[in-house]
Amino acid sequence: MVEYMTLIKQVGRQENAVGWYHSHPGYGCWLSGIDVSTQMLNQQYQEPWLAIVVDPVRTISSGKVELGAFRTYPEGYKADDAPTSEYQAIPISKIEDFGVHCKQYYPLDVSYFKSNLDNHLLDLLWNKYWVNTLSSNPILSNRSYTAGQIGDLSEKLEQAETQLSHSGNGRLLYA
Repeated sequence: MVEYMTLIKQVGRQENAVGWYHSHPGYGCWLSGIDVSTQMLNQQYQEPWLAIVVDPVRTISSGKVELGAFRTYPEGYKADDAPTSEYQAIPISKIEDFGVHCKQYYPLDVSYFKSNLDNHLLDLLWNKYWVNTLSSNPILSNRSYTAGQIGDLSEKLEQAETQLSHSGNGRLLYA
């Protein structure tokens, strides 16, 4: 991106990039270690610079846009030890990466604007979606995602049970 920004200025282009985006399909909106490194590097060369993460799988399954906007702290900055205010269900395979890097960046507030035309187009798409939804079996179409969520939850419960049994300080209660 740094090279791109340099080259477009050399040829007289007026466009200015202000960030980048990518997806985390099925595992939420946060920055991985690679994302943090990418964001930090770009913030050194371009301000403002923004990272956007979208989760299309959760967006489809919930019907609510799952989108996060982030910036990294300056190098050497020590973030507060306060827990994050919003709970995220992060798959067990990604928890370590999340935990190692979660104090290197912060989320930004995100808001959306939709014009009357946007609303009309979305209504048309939603009506088409409903025809497809009513004529399909959601258990079959979402089975891999659901199976993955159940498998992940099972692994987390097994880890918690193992930790509690080794510490001797607690018991798991099953309802």
